[in-house]
Amino acid sequence: MDQKQINFLQRKTVRVLTAGQVLSGFALGSTLSIGSLLASDLSGNPAWAGAAATFSTLGAASWAIPLAKLANAKGRRVALGLGAGIAISGAVMVILSAAIGFFPLLLIALVMLGAGSATGLQARFAAVDLSGSSSRSTGRDLSTVVWATTVGAVIGPNLFGPGEVLGRWLGLPEMTGPFLFTILAQILATTVFWFGLRPDPLLIAKEIDAAKGGTKAKTSFAAARESLRKYPVAAFALISIALSHMVMVSVMAMTPLHLDHMGYDLVVVGFTISLHIAGMYAFAPIFGLLSDRFGKVQTVLLGQVIYLAALAIAGFGSHDRMMVTIGLLLLGLGWSASTVAGSALLSETLPASEKTNVQGLSDTTMNLAGAFGGAVSGSVMAAVAFSGLNAAALIPVSAVVILSAVAQLRAPKKNPSR
Repeated sequence: MDQKQINFLQRKTVRVLTAGQVLSGFALGSTLSIGSLLASDLSGNPAWAGAAATFSTLGAASWAIPLAKLANAKGRRVALGLGAGIAISGAVMVILSAAIGFFPLLLIALVMLGAGSATGLQARFAAVDLSGSSSRSTGRDLSTVVWATTVGAVIGPNLFGPGEVLGRWLGLPEMTGPFLFTILAQILATTVFWFGLRPDPLLIAKEIDAAKGGTKAKTSFAAARESLRKYPVAAFALISIALSHMVMVSVMAMTPLHLDHMGYDLVVVGFTISLHIAGMYAFAPIFGLLSDRFGKVQTVLLGQVIYLAALAIAGFGSHDRMMVTIGLLLLGLGWSASTVAGSALLSETLPASEKTNVQGLSDTTMNLAGAFGGAVSGSVMAAVAFSGLNAAALIPVSAVVILSAVAQLRAPKKNPSR
């Protein structure tokens, strides 16, 4: 396959992944917003509201490495298609758990839905399988696919009203109607991934690498750890992605409950989460371009600066809905800058034979960090209120700022993007 054919396949791959991410995004808003309220309602304890984010991120963490191994063996098409398919079963189980009033089943359902998140995270890496190691294109290609999540993720929470009407018409339990849209969207996403990713970008990339004399890919934890030891900048990227995700999940997970306690309905909650998700995804191409132009490490640091502003505004303005909404929007922007730049840095730092393995570990670490943030956020907010939760989130932000300075010193001077 010559370079012209590779470039054509790369453009096609990004288009297919973009379409799949648009559809997959519909599941995100329902899981984040309605999931936390369902957890609080079925458990009878508001402290369990954070369980929605915790178990969905635990699910994403548990599915990340198996899906990465599947991608390495069978290609992105099979891995992404299966991941979206598993998420369908999770959405069905959410509705069933509410129907029978069984809280443990909801937790299992959220783990299954986490496969959808793992699929979306892997899709961003799939966007750069054929990009090569050029620091001038990895951020652009990756951020385009991240951006695609915006459409479904922003529209999704605003379908809560119509979803409730449809759910009541079908006789479904309260708050489960929106998951009907999740099921439909994931079915379509599965179809797009399965039929659109032909030929498979990862399999083609491996063929190209093999033709150049590349080594055979390894898919073990020990191999991933060795890769991170050899490439410390990649280790920084992995850690910064994980800690940035923990900050976002811990604050975002408790915002619906905080607004509910303030007396606002699902429409307001959905609007707030929509803006937050818009911040996460809509401006991803901008951060992709910034990371390609000014450097990945610098863009990660920019994300932490935005986080500082978000936590200050949401924390000090915790009794003002508008301030909370602005804070959540900035929280999404900080996540976008950190995740896009960190993911691009991870992909361009590693050789082709080691990428998929470390990418899977990165997604697992990222989601475990998010699960931890979601798990402790309920207890933290119960103890020190929403403002205290925002203050506590400054700890991981400070850690990434310090690591950014170290990474900048360790990065090769000949490559300004790092």
